[in-house]
Amino acid sequence: MGSDDTKKVSNPRHFSLVRNFYIADIITLMNGVCGVQSVFASMRYLVSNDIKDLYSAMTFMPFGLFFDFMDGRVARWRNNSSLLGQELDSLADLISFGLAPSALAYAIGMRTYLDTVVLTYFVCCGIARLARYNATVALAPKDASGKVNYFEGTPIPTSLTLVALLAYFVLQDRYLETLPGQLLVFADDWELHPLVLIYAVSGTLMISKTLRIPKP
Repeated sequence: MGSDDTKKVSNPRHFSLVRNFYIADIITLMNGVCGVQSVFASMRYLVSNDIKDLYSAMTFMPFGLFFDFMDGRVARWRNNSSLLGQELDSLADLISFGLAPSALAYAIGMRTYLDTVVLTYFVCCGIARLARYNATVALAPKDASGKVNYFEGTPIPTSLTLVALLAYFVLQDRYLETLPGQLLVFADDWELHPLVLIYAVSGTLMISKTLRIPKP
């Protein structure tokens, strides 16, 4: 190998990662942007107590779902999906549909130690669910277009059903001290909002091995 070839290998072009992005990858990153902005909006609410920040946090997540829906369509349309795009999709989904819904729950009042344990369980289930998908997708049954026939466990974007429920409670002024179910006290400093258990159920369904959801 000549010296010029050696320089090309040892000195890759600037921004080579970005140059390798497909259009679908850029759309996937927009999903991640929506998730991060949702988390920041929930954090702002903890400081400002301005309900507009809660509305912003809830609004960004459906936009993330839109980009999550579009990236796969664009990748198949242009026939240029990649392993990088698959990993980007999982990381963006984890932020938008795992971390962001948990941050929202914390912001609207599920803030006890036991609440955070349940919310952490939910996020960890999302991590495990996405990791399992990435590890098994190559072997999963597919249709003629290369799309997987079904999901094992509920897809992580189904967490938006939880967000929709919380949005309803916020609109009804049922948050913070007036959360449905109020607060259960087991002993000194051991408190739990029963409403947080919907996150435990959602997380458990995500990691189910026997539950199979047809992929639309």
